[in-house]
Amino acid sequence: MKFRSKIDRTFIIMMSVALFIVALATLWPVAYELFFTNSPEYTAIWIMTVLFFVCAGFLIWISLDIQYIFYDDFLYVKGGPFRSKIKYKDMTKINKSSNILAGYRILSSKDALEIHYKNSLMGSIIISPDNQEQFIKVLLDKAAHIAHARL
Repeated sequence: MKFRSKIDRTFIIMMSVALFIVALATLWPVAYELFFTNSPEYTAIWIMTVLFFVCAGFLIWISLDIQYIFYDDFLYVKGGPFRSKIKYKDMTKINKSSNILAGYRILSSKDALEIHYKNSLMGSIIISPDNQEQFIKVLLDKAAHIAHARL
């Protein structure tokens, strides 16, 4: 079973600010070079323009390509180029989390779940499935041993 990530207003604002900063850092020199210099460096203009599209494309990719896929033995968490296989037997606890700025997270919403598991660098992963109730039901069917509060 596959779940997409929930996208909320806070995340859209954060990504818009990040894209604006990338645009400012890469396209402002392009505009300056084109309009305020007598002999523009076209090589630099092309490099900065391509750099903008690469950075913006990467931010959009990691933001919009977030999926949580249930397999027989593990939960596969995918966000752009970042991927994790979390075995059900290694999961220890699941709880709600609003701390989306710290830790290992592949999400796009403040309404998030934190899955604690063994053998992880950070101790847990924070995710934001679009249908949390259904996600938790499927997860508990696959790994009934997980400790969870009434979510």
